[in-house]
Amino acid sequence: MFNSFGEIFRFTTFGESHGKAIGVVVDGVPAGIDFDEKFLISELDRRRPGKNRFATQRKESDTPEVLSGVFDGKTTGTPIAIVIFNKDQKSKDYSNIKDIFRPGHADFTYYFKYGIRDYRGGGRSSARETAARVAAGAVAKMILKEFNIEIEAGVIEIGGIRATKIDYEYAKTSPLFALDSEVEKEWIKLIDKARNEHNSLGGVVKLRIKNLPIGLGEPIYYKLDNILASAIVSINAVKGVYIGNTKAHKLTGLENNDEISKDGFLSNNAGGILGGISNGEDVEVEIYFKPTPSIFKPQKSIDINGNEVEVNLKGRHDPIVAIRGSVVAEAMAACVVADMLMLNATRTIDRLKKAYFK
Repeated sequence: MFNSFGEIFRFTTFGESHGKAIGVVVDGVPAGIDFDEKFLISELDRRRPGKNRFATQRKESDTPEVLSGVFDGKTTGTPIAIVIFNKDQKSKDYSNIKDIFRPGHADFTYYFKYGIRDYRGGGRSSARETAARVAAGAVAKMILKEFNIEIEAGVIEIGGIRATKIDYEYAKTSPLFALDSEVEKEWIKLIDKARNEHNSLGGVVKLRIKNLPIGLGEPIYYKLDNILASAIVSINAVKGVYIGNTKAHKLTGLENNDEISKDGFLSNNAGGILGGISNGEDVEVEIYFKPTPSIFKPQKSIDINGNEVEVNLKGRHDPIVAIRGSVVAEAMAACVVADMLMLNATRTIDRLKKAYFK
């Protein structure tokens, strides 16, 4: 029951890192939406592993197979099932740690919660699951396209070095999804250094949602910022989210308040959300990723019997999660906005009358 997300636009993911397949069932999609399978493939390709040295070298094509919910290029209004078959599992890489808890991973908590140790790349807790989320996000983006709503993201900080300019168009062509071409070379040096030292890095992603209408968000317990933050923190390795001006806590009320003129807001410190409801400005979010916990250095841990041991990991792992994580953040944001649009459409009697009585 906790493998699903959303109220009306709702998706459920399934599968494990080293299982036969992963996938997603997306429900609540209106009938008649143009279903762009090429776009679905391109979104998955952005997150796909093995493309360059900045990601795990696991070779997966991540080719989706759409099983239901689409006919003649249009959504039918029924559940859309998408499966992605795993092709390059190497479970033997984990055989030496099958009874050992990897530091920084969910091994420890999953074992003590469920009593089962799926050591094959973390099983359900693996970031491999996020490919299914990207598929769901691609479907959500097809809906948002009807409303001219755009979601874009890129890396703004790696290893404590922060971008000085924001260029989302450049990020689309960058192997790091970097928002600043001038610091990208420094970031590459940092990542290569960490890889050569068998270590990893954390990073910060900046995300922007453009062209949102005023009024998305449900007070008090289903606020737009509340659900958006929850969705993003559910992504593997995310440890924090900041919506709006990241220095707001250092400002006075006068400095932080967004004054209003007849032409609109004079600033956007609120990050596009007031009282949990979109105010028509761009939604601005920063997302903080911890370093990849899978590193190839000896570490202290315990096994399932409580014995102290030394961990020496094998396998293929991202030297930094934030890069591919930016694609997953976009997907989760798209799912939230699609859901909020549908919730908003059902919240007033006038809208219901227009929908059912012409």
